[in-house]
Amino acid sequence: TLEALVGLLDAREQDSGKHSIRVRELSLVLGRHLSVSEAALKTLAHGALLHDIGKIGIPDTVLRKPGALTAEEREIMDTHPAIGYNILQAAPWLEKAAEVVYSHHEKFDGSGYPRGLKGDDICLGARIFAVVDTYDAMRCERVYRESVPIDKAVTEIKQHAGTQFDPVIVAAFLECQPALERVLLEFAETD
Repeated sequence: TLEALVGLLDAREQDSGKHSIRVRELSLVLGRHLSVSEAALKTLAHGALLHDIGKIGIPDTVLRKPGALTAEEREIMDTHPAIGYNILQAAPWLEKAAEVVYSHHEKFDGSGYPRGLKGDDICLGARIFAVVDTYDAMRCERVYRESVPIDKAVTEIKQHAGTQFDPVIVAAFLECQPALERVLLEFAETD
């Protein structure tokens, strides 16, 4: 049911429909490498899958705009974590996943949004998700650009340890990056 819901959102954005499923799987690989508990892995899986559910409340004129967003449009787009949080809070079994959704654009140094959380104030699931979401965005081809080579993507993640990303999560990412790449390869073979 959750995958069907995400598929509707991906279709609205004219996405391949695989990004949310890929980042869920990548998050689970990294979470397991970090020895996250089974309960926390379930929360992480739901949060990663539903991370952009709040975009359902973003007008098409902003969501599907072909070019760069204006400052006003960016403000509208930046409300999607809070919208997603509010949607998921309505389902008691998704309350913990709602926090991952709410925090998925926070940055380790406090420069993210919507709340400007810093360090360990950002839930672990969102800190894990931030790394794999960025890696997936770089490694997978988009309609507007080709994929970034592995070494360049890994270097980019490493460069942002301590600012955008939790350094502990980045270290774990580096250790299990070949396993993450295998997940991406599996998805590429099914496309």
